[in-house]
Amino acid sequence: MADVIPGSSFSVNIAIKYSVFAGVATCINLLGQYVSLLIYNDIYSLYIAMIFGTLAGLISKYILDKKYIFYHQPKNRADDGKKFILYAMTGIFTTIIFWGTEITFDMLFSSRSAKYIGAVIGLSIGYVCKYFLDSHFIFKAEK
Repeated sequence: MADVIPGSSFSVNIAIKYSVFAGVATCINLLGQYVSLLIYNDIYSLYIAMIFGTLAGLISKYILDKKYIFYHQPKNRADDGKKFILYAMTGIFTTIIFWGTEITFDMLFSSRSAKYIGAVIGLSIGYVCKYFLDSHFIFKAEK
């Protein structure tokens, strides 16, 4: 299949799957935030919700990426754990983008829908960056 980026292994098929998985993880993230805010909606509730949503999205995205994007077969639980930790570490950078965008939208527009729009924009930017970080540093030899 034709490369989206010449000289890379980022094919149209991978782009479509990655986009779908990013959408799934985004929905899981936002659902986690929504449920968290239903349970607790007081001081620092947005930040607590963002943490719960981020963890839910991270775990689901790792499972999908590992299996269907990078085709990684862990040798054992230690190997899987090491990959997950490295995967989560690349997520720190992209989480800063996501949280920064969500918090900015929340502060600028002070509405529930604005923070979710900010979250979707931030997650979208973050996921594009994350693919390239993961393909270069986490799953490089496995594509």
